[in-house]
Amino acid sequence: MAVAREIQYEGQDYKWGFQIDGSALRHQCFKLGLDPNQQHGMSLARKFPDRMAAPPGYDIPTDKLVTDYLTALRKHAERMLRYKLPHSALTSTMLEFVITVPAAWSDAAQAKIRACAENAGMGLGMALHVISEPEAAAIYALDAMYPHSIDIDDTFVLCDAGGGTVDMISYTVVALKPLLKVVEAAPGTGSLCGSTFLNRIFQKFLQDKFGDDDAWDDDVLEEVKRSFRGIVGEEFQIPVPGLQNNPVKGISRGRLRMTGTEVEAIFEPVIKETISLVLGQIKATKKPVKAVLLVGGFGQSAYLRDRLRESVGGVEVIQSPNGWTAVLRGALMKGLATTDPTFATIRIGGRSARKHYGIESHEQYDATIHDEGRRYWHGYYGSHCIGTMGWFITKGQIVEEDKPIRISYCQLSLVSTGRPSDIEISIDVCSDPENSGAPMYRGGTYTRRMCSKIPTDRRLQDSVTRLVNVTADLNRVPERNFPKVRGKDGKLYYNVNFEVEIAYLSVYTKYVLIHGGVNYGAVAAEYV
Repeated sequence: MAVAREIQYEGQDYKWGFQIDGSALRHQCFKLGLDPNQQHGMSLARKFPDRMAAPPGYDIPTDKLVTDYLTALRKHAERMLRYKLPHSALTSTMLEFVITVPAAWSDAAQAKIRACAENAGMGLGMALHVISEPEAAAIYALDAMYPHSIDIDDTFVLCDAGGGTVDMISYTVVALKPLLKVVEAAPGTGSLCGSTFLNRIFQKFLQDKFGDDDAWDDDVLEEVKRSFRGIVGEEFQIPVPGLQNNPVKGISRGRLRMTGTEVEAIFEPVIKETISLVLGQIKATKKPVKAVLLVGGFGQSAYLRDRLRESVGGVEVIQSPNGWTAVLRGALMKGLATTDPTFATIRIGGRSARKHYGIESHEQYDATIHDEGRRYWHGYYGSHCIGTMGWFITKGQIVEEDKPIRISYCQLSLVSTGRPSDIEISIDVCSDPENSGAPMYRGGTYTRRMCSKIPTDRRLQDSVTRLVNVTADLNRVPERNFPKVRGKDGKLYYNVNFEVEIAYLSVYTKYVLIHGGVNYGAVAAEYV
């Protein structure tokens, strides 16, 4: 059973989910506050706010809201397990939790939700699994289809239409045996346009028609969501027991008569934005799409299915079996497969990078290609140098989970200042919304593809932003392993050569320090 993602505070105590009284002010959608920079897809949320929702972070930090809610959820799950399983089984079995997050979340937001879950007692490191919601849904939906109607090179778009968000992801089949193997065909996208907004639009409809009257709750539209088909002549009877009979306004015996045209007007803003997401994802794959797979509670709507079929041309639109719980089932499948690979039925062979990822390195200045205003004098080299971006992942590149990326780096430091105690690498990202290519410089204005040394295209200004600072403790490395070299300025320098190994998982990135071929373990990563 789904639990309402709501929390209400009473002093130091709080209620959560269905414990909250229907008329009480509560925090809703607070999870989205972990990614405040995610402004796209907010149009319906701004246009149709919930009157009973306290804004995220209004009086309580978002991290606390999420941590407290996850703590309550964990305690409830453990309590239910105690009712179902013998004590001996619980004490001898380690619990592992799987959390799902929206497709379009930033790396920083993904790190925050992991920290919140860890603080909520859901485990540390590999005992806590975090996966994107549409990826989890796709794992279940494709497994439910296989081996029927699936061939190599087939591309599927997964539309996870839930209560709050609609998330998109697409996969292309690259192998059928020994496991069904797929790679992302396009970066995932998402928007706040789930079925919750049907309730909010209906609320506004009632306000416009009857004024501020709360004689209804969120459940009254559930039957309409399931049964509405957009057929001419449809009529619906909506329970509004608190409103007096008013034949002129269509109220009789506690029920409001609504025409199909009125219901369609309530559906239209949500349907329109969902269709836009699906068409955008189909276009982004740049491949023929075999089918759109619908999952999620709202994904079971016959009207949504029929409208999508009208909009996507010859592409099939299929409602997945058990679509309401597809994310949950797929997340469990992924968690089991991570713990024990023999449980795996589908393998995600690679994911499409959402952005360009790179680090700034320093090279000798070349007047024919570099911006003179950025050069500086470097004593070690005895010449002018310049900082340029080295992009080790480009937007749209397929990144394989089981093939970590290694970045080689060199750090120079004066021997006179003492042995190196740590090293820090700053990893930057470029969203490149116009797909014009990643820029040459941090905070730069032009790409390597632009032939002129003088910037003529300013659209990439400030497009490079800091993602994470990765810090490694060098005290574990013997000082004798650091070569000493004399620079052109006559000074003695430590020349520390090392690698950082980066493994990109579903919504989690792992950084490891490599020096002299020795693995020195995970390093600290601080997202900014």
